Amino acid sequence: MADPGPTTVLVIAKEPLPGRVKTRLTPPYTPHEAAQLAEAALRDTLEAVAAMPARRRVVVLEGRPGPWLPAGFEVRPQCAGGLDERLAAAFADSTGPTLLLGMDTPQVTAGLLAPALAPDAWQRCDAWFGPAEDGGFWALGLADPDPRLLRGVPMSTPGTGAAQRARLTDAGLRVRDLPPLRDVDTAADAERVAAAAPGGRFAATLARLTAVAER
Repeated sequence: MADPGPTTVLVIAKEPLPGRVKTRLTPPYTPHEAAQLAEAALRDTLEAVAAMPARRRVVVLEGRPGPWLPAGFEVRPQCAGGLDERLAAAFADSTGPTLLLGMDTPQVTAGLLAPALAPDAWQRCDAWFGPAEDGGFWALGLADPDPRLLRGVPMSTPGTGAAQRARLTDAGLRVRDLPPLRDVDTAADAERVAAAAPGGRFAATLARLTAVAER
């Protein structure tokens, strides 16, 4: 576990249960296989977070923690409501600079997170924004975690990222960008993400499931 830094990191996640996660991977994968891929993605994400300095590391979880949860992470339950409300509530429960990311980008690395978690990350910066290639966003950091910056932003649309970034700039925040990443939603996404991070658990799990299917 890396040394403490100035920023709290929130990972918003679902317990990787069959039929509850990565449902767009079915077919070609079974619900149990999709859950295995979701768990691998979550493990890769938490490993990247653990390797970076953070004041606190928190999994904001729908469901119950399991063996995939490493030491050094707190767990908070997600609130009810739409995604904008759940993200807003996650920020509302945090104080000081906070970076939130999801479990859908297992190709994330400590190096990709480094700019937003550096000791000087918040000098002349009020927000960090990580766009997703599908039009959403994979990371959002706020120097002052104000939940009003998220409530009402339309989620899960091709314009979500643009709407969220506009909400930040319209509020007068100075925004810095992280590199765009691809979310794992479909089987094609899974293949491209695994190719981008061939050394991770996600890629290994996908390769194992693919080999079984081809027998």
